[in-house]
Amino acid sequence: MNNPDIRIGILSNNEIQFDLYGIFYENTTNKKFSGRLTAVLKDNEISLIQNSQVIFSAEEITLYPNDIDTESFVLHNVTIGKEFHWEKKERQRFRGTLKFIIENNFITAINILPLEDYLVSVISSEMSANCSLELLKAHSIISRSWVLAQLEKSKNYSQSINEIITETEIIRWYQKNDHINYDFCADDHCQRYQGISRIINDKVYEAVELTRGLVLMYDNKICDTRFSKCCGGITESYENVWEPERYHYLVPVYDYKFEKEGVAYDLTSEENAESWLKTSPHAFCNTTNEKILSQVLNQYDQLNSISIENNYFRWKVEYSQEELSDIIKSKTGFDFGYIKNLMPIERGYSGRIIRLKIEGTKKSLIIGKELEIRRVLSRTHLYSSAFFVIKENIVDDIPQKFILKGGGWGHGVGLCQIGAAVMSEMGYQFDEILSHYYKGAKIKKIY
Repeated sequence: MNNPDIRIGILSNNEIQFDLYGIFYENTTNKKFSGRLTAVLKDNEISLIQNSQVIFSAEEITLYPNDIDTESFVLHNVTIGKEFHWEKKERQRFRGTLKFIIENNFITAINILPLEDYLVSVISSEMSANCSLELLKAHSIISRSWVLAQLEKSKNYSQSINEIITETEIIRWYQKNDHINYDFCADDHCQRYQGISRIINDKVYEAVELTRGLVLMYDNKICDTRFSKCCGGITESYENVWEPERYHYLVPVYDYKFEKEGVAYDLTSEENAESWLKTSPHAFCNTTNEKILSQVLNQYDQLNSISIENNYFRWKVEYSQEELSDIIKSKTGFDFGYIKNLMPIERGYSGRIIRLKIEGTKKSLIIGKELEIRRVLSRTHLYSSAFFVIKENIVDDIPQKFILKGGGWGHGVGLCQIGAAVMSEMGYQFDEILSHYYKGAKIKKIY
């Protein structure tokens, strides 16, 4: 293995506008292309239009650059943050090969490039290129490891959604490696990949080059190195978020140098979880330092101050009865009537709810796992499923207001990006950061 090429699905639409900066060749005819073009779908073929004229058509089109280091292309109207509160469209610039395929009656644009070039973009898209070098090095290693682990998994598994459905319960978990015609997508579902426009300094190139070929290994296998924005104080275990398979390097970790005396860390207990979420315990990710947060959070990641208060470590969301019942109905397709209660049935090690019972006047149902809970209880996505519920203004056993007080952002498994940023500012080296979040994993150079 030596810096393999990977395929990234960028966007799908019935037509895609793009700009080629430099000379690009079509792979079957060696025809040259440059400038502004539009790919449109017509009669089961993709047509490239330039200056209102069709200049090339085929069922599949691949355009490769004359020089990957100097040529680039721009895609218009790329959606980022799909279904999240920061969803928007951008113009994004990329290096590498541009491929168009027909997929589900749309044109899909795919970027093909070497893994190490992909990583330079990922670490400056997931975070800021102005991060400390040690944090960028740590993220280079886990992003590389995650990609290679998913490529290995995809050889044997391609199902996108797993679910267990009974009359009283719907449990779903969503896989990462579920793309058929390319390896990964460009958004949060996989890893953020937003081209080269956010590479604003040479530090990201240095971080990737210094860690070239380095991965995390456990039991002679490349680690499936998951990560999230903010664990909320304790990381979660893999099997509580995805399929029921235990990874010994993705186990709960208290996000600090040591455990504090007098703190109940068993957050599977409802009483302990509520107490934990009501407090602000010592944790690397418990920070409001704007300099540190700006390293991890892009501008569009900023909290919506209307519905969220405090910070990513501890937050609050309020719903009226009408708003919550409408959201749950639209997300599940079921009419629960008035919502009477949101009752945690099972929590994970980080306090994240794995199974939640929704009780309504017309219907009751248990849902899970954590992403499904976050999806059902928000028009976009709730920041995490680590929360407890306060019911107010109860009239005839019907709460008129629900307050969700929670902690953390994301699934909480593996590296906590805000916690890792704090560790790097405190002087921790990249290997120390990795050993903190991935217990027992070892760094190994594989190419």
